[in-house]
Amino acid sequence: MLEIVNLDQELKKKDWKARRPFYQQRIYDLEKAAFAAKMPTVVIFEGWDAAGKGTCVQTLTSRLDPRGFTVWPIRAARTSEQKRPWLWRFWNKLPNYGHIAIFDRSWYGRVTVERLEYGLPEKEYMRAYTDIVDFERLVALDGCVIVKFFLHISKEEQARRFKRMERDPLESWRLLDEDRERHKQYDLWWQVYEEMLERTDTSFGPWTVIEATNREFMLDKVYRTLIAAMESRLGELNAIPPVVSAEEAHWEDSADVGNH
Repeated sequence: MLEIVNLDQELKKKDWKARRPFYQQRIYDLEKAAFAAKMPTVVIFEGWDAAGKGTCVQTLTSRLDPRGFTVWPIRAARTSEQKRPWLWRFWNKLPNYGHIAIFDRSWYGRVTVERLEYGLPEKEYMRAYTDIVDFERLVALDGCVIVKFFLHISKEEQARRFKRMERDPLESWRLLDEDRERHKQYDLWWQVYEEMLERTDTSFGPWTVIEATNREFMLDKVYRTLIAAMESRLGELNAIPPVVSAEEAHWEDSADVGNH
């Protein structure tokens, strides 16, 4: 899946600047419509270190009503959480009806980080794949829209970004030894990510691979994909809000939004 992704795609800054106001207004309108229709939405960001997950979350939420969404930065399970079924802590973070939950990393750490860095046995991470698909199926059947993004960059691009972070005193603190170790094992992580994408790509929880080399292209595709997913479900509920103008609608109509 990842080997066929064209990481050289880009969008000019002036084109992104022209599209951004419509995207931000449209997401805001969809947030309000989803609240009125009691439609919950789960947005997941996974991907390589330094691929831009934080940038996507920050940009996406910058014009949303803060009362309608929650951002969950996921880290390793706490001691108390380790004493419960592993998905318990994620069930507690699902959005209320009508709200949006945005996950900066998610339950997919079970089949990636815990597998490679914590030595999770094969029996456990293979069972986790089944747990994840069942979990997302239940959530989707309850009316939740699930949008999953995997931000993809090359090993060379990741190395360049790490070097930029090291040189920047305001950013260097974010670069950890574990990030460098993962970079050295890029090919191994690639294989694990490939398996994750293949085993958990479903009709109710499809993955969208985002070509994240170019920041503007990345943000543009994230917006287009999320807008399309929310509009599709709101359309089924006869609750889709009208587009502000035909001129602005042009960006959405001409966009090539698709999984992978």
